[in-house]
Amino acid sequence: MKKALIQMHLAVLLWGFTGVLGRAISLDAPVLVWYRMLLTAAFMAGILFYRKEWVPVERKDVKQLAIVGILMGLHWVGFYGAIKFANISIALVCLSTASIFTSLLDPLVNEGKHDFTEMLLGSFAIAGVYLIYRFQQFYGLGIAFGIAAAILSSVFTVLNKKIANKYPARTMVFYEMSTGWVFISLLLPFVFYYLPATKFIPNAPSVVGSAWNHNDWLWLVILSLCCTVWSQSLALNALKKLTSFTVTLSVNLEPVYGIILAFLFYNENREIIFNQGTDDLNWGFLGGMGLILLSVVLQMLRLLKPRFAAAGYIKEKGGID
Repeated sequence: MKKALIQMHLAVLLWGFTGVLGRAISLDAPVLVWYRMLLTAAFMAGILFYRKEWVPVERKDVKQLAIVGILMGLHWVGFYGAIKFANISIALVCLSTASIFTSLLDPLVNEGKHDFTEMLLGSFAIAGVYLIYRFQQFYGLGIAFGIAAAILSSVFTVLNKKIANKYPARTMVFYEMSTGWVFISLLLPFVFYYLPATKFIPNAPSVVGSAWNHNDWLWLVILSLCCTVWSQSLALNALKKLTSFTVTLSVNLEPVYGIILAFLFYNENREIIFNQGTDDLNWGFLGGMGLILLSVVLQMLRLLKPRFAAAGYIKEKGGID
């Protein structure tokens, strides 16, 4: 049990670290996602081949996985766009509203009924985002990208739910990463046409300047291999011994870990907790973040019921972030 708990929290910590790597990598969001999906698909293919875990997938399910992969790619473009146009903390706070959007979308897709309490919690989250935007409008575009990423995350989570129990998680991730990469590849020519200054080749390691900001290839490999492939393996192993309560609580700590890492690596507490250039607390951001976290915590408490399987949560989520 102790080992499983350590594995689960390490996986969540690695997911939280994706924000730090997203800010460290100099590439624009679409190109960054192109490399992440390509490397992740390649690493996953190697694992499946080495372990002889290839599983045939029905044609209709390939289409479903392709749709999820495309949405996942767009979700990552939104997430890293939020980091580039705002910062890690705001991107993660916006992304934490995904569980609220999921609770609102799931009844529509899976023919259920909406719950008044869930809609009320969703209004808390939306009010929190409005407060953040109202008092930090210079981050408006980043907030918009973050909310778009949260909505896309909720959509592919709900769609993944339909086939989560039919195939192993690694097989699903391989197909999703591969199809998502193809879609981003088709999207890139438009990016280069309308944004000709967009860089495609990552920075190589350099002995000049800050080593942290001159190792794009290294950070891309860590992002794909450690924060995606390895973290998923850790989470799947931990699921075998942990309860639903422990898993859900651990996964919901992801934005907390990510924001703490952003404070440590980029001193973002000076950017968001205090008003720009002053020592005055930014009550708009703090109030907005408080409302969002309150909605997420209350929703999490509602989900901690026996009918929600711990393993299903990770599989629907895709096991990655």
